[in-house]
Formats: sequence, C-alpha cells, structure tokens
Amino acid sequence: MAREVPDAGDLARSMLMFSGAHEDHEDHTHRSDDDETGPDTRYSRHPLFPAVPERFEAIRAATERDTDRYLHSGLMPVECRHCTATVEVKKLGPGYTSVQWNSGAVKQCAHFTAERESGNASGRSRGCPRLAKSILHAVAEGHLEAISSAPPPGDGID
Repeated sequence: MAREVPDAGDLARSMLMFSGAHEDHEDHTHRSDDDETGPDTRYSRHPLFPAVPERFEAIRAATERDTDRYLHSGLMPVECRHCTATVEVKKLGPGYTSVQWNSGAVKQCAHFTAERESGNASGRSRGCPRLAKSILHAVAEGHLEAISSAPPPGDGID
C-alpha cells in the first residue's frame, strides 16, 4: 500500500504552528556608523577585529600556540632506514601514528618517488611502508615513545 504524500501547504502551516513564525528575514549587512563593535562578521569565514586590536592580538597568539601544540608537540624526528628521509613522528597509541612530512622528505622518499614516476599522485598514497618499519624500529630502540607522553591539544593549558 503506497503512503499518502502530505500537501506541502499543510506541512508548512503545521511547522509554523509548531515552531512559530520567524521574523529574522531582515538584511544584517548594513549597520550604522556609530556602532563600535566592528563590522558584522557573522557570515564571514575570517572574523575581523579592527575596533579591538588587543582582542585580535590575543586570538593571533592563541592560534600560534594551538598550531605549535597540534603540529609540533611531542613530535620526534625519525629517519627512514631506506632513503634517509626525515619526518616528525608522534605515536598516540597502537593504532595511530601522527607523521608530519615536509617537502624535502617527500622529494627524498623512495616510495613517493616511485609513485610519482609511475604516474600516481604521491599525495594519494596512505604512506611509506619502509618509513612505517623505521618508526617501529625507533620505538623498539627507545628513540620514540610507543604512546606519546606530550599533553594532547585541548588540555586546558591556556
């Protein structure tokens, strides 16, 4: 038995009865010049704070600290035993390894070079299997912690 499709008008009226009418259809892009809170940035991807330079500087400094913690905290250099490309690595557990590649290491990596030479995009590769073995050796030799003791981002340091 086929289900009956509700009338769109009836559906709209029932939604209005349920949640009420919203009068939020005014244009928010024009603001008066005497407003000191700055430009309307609710729809902007990057907020601007020209009226409060201290706030802008505080956000910039916090972003720099977050970037450092996310991208560098607890990372150790590991050299591939096959091609000597050096990357920064942090083990976060048995199933997760964070590897930060730089452009020099990508150019030097034998696996990625072979991928590029065969016409494949090296960025689509899941990683270098020889580097994965080098990371396991670094853990076994004690150069890299099996689970990083560095505090994770969002740890409340700020």
